[in-house]
Amino acid sequence: VQLQASGGGLVQAGGSLRLSCAASGRTFSSYNMGWFRQAPGKEREFVAAIRYGGHNTRYTDSAKGRFTISRDNAKNTVYLQMNSLKPEDTAVYYCAASGSYYLTLPTSYDYWGQGTLVTVSS
Repeated sequence: VQLQASGGGLVQAGGSLRLSCAASGRTFSSYNMGWFRQAPGKEREFVAAIRYGGHNTRYTDSAKGRFTISRDNAKNTVYLQMNSLKPEDTAVYYCAASGSYYLTLPTSYDYWGQGTLVTVSS
């Protein structure tokens, strides 16, 4: 599976962005998908994940109520809608595909996209 993330950019605090992650291959619908982010000088951290069927999602506490993960298996794409953005959301955002049950650990993911930069100005 090859993953291509897009949709990052510069936005003011309180604004919104929608990230997309397009996957190649016909097995996309069998993978759980996740979004992670990495800020300068910090470790990569879990943001959100969605199971292969799209019926089960999980979020880190800071994303709950502001971010929404979704997927369109017909389009081989996973999305991250980010609202009410804060300067602390500034990071490179990565999408990833996992065949594992455990979705919050980077080590559970088999494939990674190249990352897209989100910058939130105050």
